[in-house]
Amino acid sequence: MSDITTINPATGEEITSYDYMNESQVNDIIDASHEAFLKWREVSTQERAKVINSIGEKLNEYKEELAKLMTQERGKTYKHSLQEIDLCKSICDFTSAQGVAALADDERELEGLKKGIVTYQPIGIIYGIQPWNYPAYQVFRYTIANLMAGNSILLKHASNVTGSGLLIEKIMHESDLPKDLFRTLLISHDQSGKIIENKKVRGVTLTGSDKAGAVVAQQAAKVLKKTVMELGSNDAFIVLDDADLDLAATTCAYARLYNNGETCVAAKRFVVVDAVYDKFRELLIEKFKGYSVGDPMQDSTDVGPMSSSSQRDTLQKQMQESIDKGAKVAYSSELDESLPKEGAYHPLVILENISEDQPAYKDELFGPVASLIRAKDEKDAFRIANDSRYGLGGGVFSKDEDKAIRLASQYFDTGMVYINGYSLVHPGLPFGGVKDSGFGREHGGFGMKEFVNIKALHVVGKAPA
Repeated sequence: MSDITTINPATGEEITSYDYMNESQVNDIIDASHEAFLKWREVSTQERAKVINSIGEKLNEYKEELAKLMTQERGKTYKHSLQEIDLCKSICDFTSAQGVAALADDERELEGLKKGIVTYQPIGIIYGIQPWNYPAYQVFRYTIANLMAGNSILLKHASNVTGSGLLIEKIMHESDLPKDLFRTLLISHDQSGKIIENKKVRGVTLTGSDKAGAVVAQQAAKVLKKTVMELGSNDAFIVLDDADLDLAATTCAYARLYNNGETCVAAKRFVVVDAVYDKFRELLIEKFKGYSVGDPMQDSTDVGPMSSSSQRDTLQKQMQESIDKGAKVAYSSELDESLPKEGAYHPLVILENISEDQPAYKDELFGPVASLIRAKDEKDAFRIANDSRYGLGGGVFSKDEDKAIRLASQYFDTGMVYINGYSLVHPGLPFGGVKDSGFGREHGGFGMKEFVNIKALHVVGKAPA
């Protein structure tokens, strides 16, 4: 019996089976990765940038194949899979264009020294543990930045997107990147812990739940290794009394339902001031009604199945517990009876009458279910938004853009905030959160410096007095 079997969540049918690598295979890969790093760190940033460009070009050659496989393995719509590949290509483009300057030595004129130099040097193997919701983007986000920095990469992908992880490895190997600088590992959780302990592995990055992050961060802390954690969230989108309500409702529906609602930085709680709550509620329901659930390969489909039946069941339990504690269903779509019964489809739902003891308020609902929360006023809206153990993203809607920017800057306790819209991520801006949403930053040039040795050179040039 195989260790991993991938299943198409749209049909419930098995796709492919895989076996875990044994300890000897894994150790050989780690040794080869380290040797590749020793050579790669000698390559100039200008030459690394050219290799990053070649990865982006090779990715484009496999765009349709990888997009179809991601849709097959985790159920996201094909059109969203294509957009995800475009995002990965933009990460390559940004990094190759900005990386040389971002990693350049910083010379400083300092009293008592001939000069001071801050240099950013690679440290070795960076081990990434990545989730299934964005099978390509999650990998490219940490991989490209760290390859540019001069490190080598190991990937443990979520088991249900094993095929995507292996195809990404193939794409990397067919680019100009030396083969052993990127390897996908087919391993168990126990094997993963041993990789973190390996002395040749110098950094660990994880995207996943806060529970998984706590476990991996502790494993890395025991051996004093740097980590970057991008964990869960229940992002609040605040609608103020002077908001463009049609824009807010359109954006909130999109930001909740994009990628089947399975996005860490999706809109999950809609916090609306009392003065416009009823009108916003009416508009939001209208917008939700415009989204269709169906076959993820069809252009007409807006929302595909959830990634697995177990993920769907978890979401339904969270919904039911919230309802048992007083939440009301403001809207629920009807699933087409022609959809495969074995598929992990879930209706589009808006919950209201949300209270602090409900999962819909305090936890992350990872799927197409929104929480609609009434706030007394602006101050109360920010109180509710920040009343969370999470702090990844959020949004503010107000026709007074300057006010929205000021409020978001000063009062939103998150790593990212969208103003009057939703843009998911941008390679030119940092990505990451605070509180139980993790620590460290990716994108925006910051990701290239998370796993480097920021080394200080004191150029003295004279004997001590």
